[in-house]
Amino acid sequence: MRYPVVLHTDDGIRFGVTVPDLPGCFSGGDTFDDALNSVVEAIDLHLEGIAEDGAAVPQAGSIAQHQTNPDFANGVWALVDVDTRRFEGRAEKINVTVPRMILTRIDNYAKAHGMTRSGFLVDAARAAMQR
Repeated sequence: MRYPVVLHTDDGIRFGVTVPDLPGCFSGGDTFDDALNSVVEAIDLHLEGIAEDGAAVPQAGSIAQHQTNPDFANGVWALVDVDTRRFEGRAEKINVTVPRMILTRIDNYAKAHGMTRSGFLVDAARAAMQR
């Protein structure tokens, strides 16, 4: 998942980072790059706590949604990639019924993209639910 983050600096060197979609998730760094690297770890730890509490991983909003918040005025926006799959629980086997032609197309697409059928279906479901 790609979370928008906003970076602020008072001296143009060191940066603080806020993750608007994860209230209470903050980080920082001595350089812009350090701040971006450290916020990924902060997000990971934050999501781990959410998962331990049995709650769902919050969906990432858009930068445009958050830019209207005056708390983030004059900040520099970035997107950070965080692998949230480990917080989704263990895999479960299910049975689904799919028309043969669609299944063939799914299998061909998945194979061409180095994926499994299950991986493709999970990614497609995630994408559909994020809309």
